[in-house]
Amino acid sequence: MLKLKDVYKTFNRGTVNEKKAIDGLNLTLEDGDFVTVIGGNGAGKSTTLNLIAGVFPVDSGKIVLNGLTLNNLPEHKRARFLGRVFQDPMRGTAATMGIEENLALAYRRGKMRGLSYGITNEERKIYRERLATLGLGLEDRMTSKVGLLSGGQRQALTLLMATLQKPDLLLLDEHTAALDPKTADKVLQLTEEIVARDKLTTLMVTHNMKNAIQYGNRLIMMDAGKVVVDIRGEEKKNLTVRDLLEKFNIENDRMLLSE
Repeated sequence: MLKLKDVYKTFNRGTVNEKKAIDGLNLTLEDGDFVTVIGGNGAGKSTTLNLIAGVFPVDSGKIVLNGLTLNNLPEHKRARFLGRVFQDPMRGTAATMGIEENLALAYRRGKMRGLSYGITNEERKIYRERLATLGLGLEDRMTSKVGLLSGGQRQALTLLMATLQKPDLLLLDEHTAALDPKTADKVLQLTEEIVARDKLTTLMVTHNMKNAIQYGNRLIMMDAGKVVVDIRGEEKKNLTVRDLLEKFNIENDRMLLSE
């Protein structure tokens, strides 16, 4: 499904602020993999997602999705294959537009769009059904402006928008980090349900080791721009936070990797 081969990325090359963010990264995801990604600050987690999405070009190496090399595709063309949810609940939605209008934009991703296209009754029915699965009552507020929603409601809506047209790859960049614990748990449960229902191949970056262990079928740890740990199957099911801290000698990251 996804293959990163010998990927390198350095920012501010040749200056005093030069930073090697990705250093020979190799990573392969199989179809349907739900991979959680952990690592300290500066490990390269978010940069990896940005390279896949085309926010930054790679210096060298290849990024291949479903047999298509993405290297030379601009960000807006990659968007048709990708769903993405950011840490900030304010990103990913249009605050001054209604809930159903935001969903209509997501529903028509990769299709011809224009002001002449209204929301049909059939589409409205689809949006109502999908909103109802969130369990937040948003199906009864479809004309409400998104800017009036709470952070958790908005993030749940963004998650729904990112998966409304099934993406080849779902990218979740610490998408619950800005939420209170109770709301974060709700959004994570919704994430797990949507990923399982639609069999989505997913990369979820998180600082929370408990979440990284609990969710997904595979866990990878990044350090200094490369994968240093890759755990799956029974080993992951039996993994504990203490195992990660002790086995992989990341004592210095105790403050960076939430327990």
